[in-house]
Amino acid sequence: MLLHLTELPAFMRQQWLQHAIAPRPIALVSSINKKGEVNLAPFSFFNMVSTEPPLVIFSPNRRLRDNSTKHTLDNLTETREVVIHIVTYDMVQQVSLASCEYPAGIDEFIKAGFTKEAATLLKPPMVKESPVKFECRIINVQPLGEAGGSGNLVIAEVLCMHISEEILNTEGTMIDQQKLSLVARLGGDWYCYVEPENLFKLAKPNAKLGIGFDALPEAIKTSDILSGNHLAQLANVETIPTRDDTYIHELLSLRLRTIEDKAQRKKMLYTEAKHLLDEGRVQEAWQVLLMERE
Repeated sequence: MLLHLTELPAFMRQQWLQHAIAPRPIALVSSINKKGEVNLAPFSFFNMVSTEPPLVIFSPNRRLRDNSTKHTLDNLTETREVVIHIVTYDMVQQVSLASCEYPAGIDEFIKAGFTKEAATLLKPPMVKESPVKFECRIINVQPLGEAGGSGNLVIAEVLCMHISEEILNTEGTMIDQQKLSLVARLGGDWYCYVEPENLFKLAKPNAKLGIGFDALPEAIKTSDILSGNHLAQLANVETIPTRDDTYIHELLSLRLRTIEDKAQRKKMLYTEAKHLLDEGRVQEAWQVLLMERE
């Protein structure tokens, strides 16, 4: 299927994009106008874009229905202040309720049952239930269009963070990702959330240079057992390891001795390497693959 977005109505364009570009973190944004009226609303067009200075962005789009602007945009244009809250699974139903299009002057804190806390530096109140809060000063608001669905790119500088001690690691030095049950937005009515069982780590290249796919032996590159992810793990080493028999499992060695057929032997080796790579044991996987050269 090939979609030309310029040929789609705005509503369908939005649906296709939101289903594909996901998961998206959710910013629960509290703001206030000059009259002191508070607004609270979630936005999934949200992310961080800089650490020096510390900047985040989000976009309160014009409504597709009638091209009107959202109260959050009106408020931050007046006062240039917002508090952005990270959304977790324990509060997602309340966040969804806060997304209702209540009339101006209606306090979504009350409607959604959230507890107000005073911010340290700014006037908009904070949501007590959120474990991470960012007090932000608006740097710029860039309109991206004038039609319904057009975004308004808000660039905000994070002045300070409020972090619940309950989500810190044992040393209290950083957020423990396994304790922060983050929620993200998908397309339509779909959401997802992070559980410890869903987390995994990847070895980052950092300062080293991986050898790359082009340097992998041809037999490994053309394997019908190893996926692109597996090959990338193997290609993320600085050099192809040399053979080291201390890595070889005794059971594997015994099984190999009973296999004379080369194709069957190769299949067993590559299957074993696949399992090792799935467990993140890259060096051992390399050693198993190097056995094919015996």
